[in-house]
Amino acid sequence: MSVTVVGSLNEDVLVAVDRLPGRGETVVGRSVDIAPGGKGANQAAAAGLLGAGVHMVGRVGEDAAGDRQLAALAGSRVNVSRVHRTAGVPTGSATIAVEAGTGENLIVVVPGANAALAPADADVESVRRASVLLLQLEVPLETVAAAASVAAGTVVLTPAPPRPLPAALLELVDVLVPNEHELAQLAGAEPRERSPDELVALARSVAGCSVVVTLGARGALVVPADGPAVLQAPPPVGPVDTTGAGDCFCGAMAQALARGDALPDAVRYAVVAAALSTTGRGARGALPDDDAVRALLRQAPAAEPVG
Repeated sequence: MSVTVVGSLNEDVLVAVDRLPGRGETVVGRSVDIAPGGKGANQAAAAGLLGAGVHMVGRVGEDAAGDRQLAALAGSRVNVSRVHRTAGVPTGSATIAVEAGTGENLIVVVPGANAALAPADADVESVRRASVLLLQLEVPLETVAAAASVAAGTVVLTPAPPRPLPAALLELVDVLVPNEHELAQLAGAEPRERSPDELVALARSVAGCSVVVTLGARGALVVPADGPAVLQAPPPVGPVDTTGAGDCFCGAMAQALARGDALPDAVRYAVVAAALSTTGRGARGALPDDDAVRALLRQAPAAEPVG
């Protein structure tokens, strides 16, 4: 049983603000913090704290930020032997404005060494033999495709940041995990709020695989490749910062799938983990362990059929 993540490692610059700025507007921040981040590394850290056998494949620069990223992942029980140093480019970074009260955020990412992650980097044993392979789109698309093509286990893809996905890549994916905005972009639909029934229709239009649509405070919508869709709501928590909640969701779902849980059960587990992750600042400020998730699991509402 193992989970391997091929993806990005970033250093996050977290800026607390009273409200998020509008286009062209300047607001004054309350405070600034530096923390480890990157969609790939966040997913790996979440999975590592929830169970054993987690591996990270990625690139950092030959700089202090890279040192910090490797140390943080190792501290989350993640094997970093396939995270390579890259000369001449800095470790990736992300600037994140977080709104007080709501925990909502705005994020700007600079790829840095992540852009140098090559297809050959993904053709390794930890990818080929993983029970679950986690992928995102903060590294080159050809590297994502190369990893999916050699994987023997379950391939989970978060299509973020959103971009057009080749049909050949989608055919290699077992579980696609967009949020509702990413799903609309993949479907070529206008951005607006949609009912669960409408989201199910969109999900079935973009992929032949199973789709799990993350819905923030509303939980997650499970649209199996075959079978009825269900909506899994989260347990009640007091959110402080939603940064990285989707990454925690994916890491938790991957661990549950690697244990052999059915997709709806894995999503229930992941919704609880993601809810807990919003109770502290930063993408990894409140990542839970397995005991914390199981303690809150009984407070999660039962999944409701959709359609």
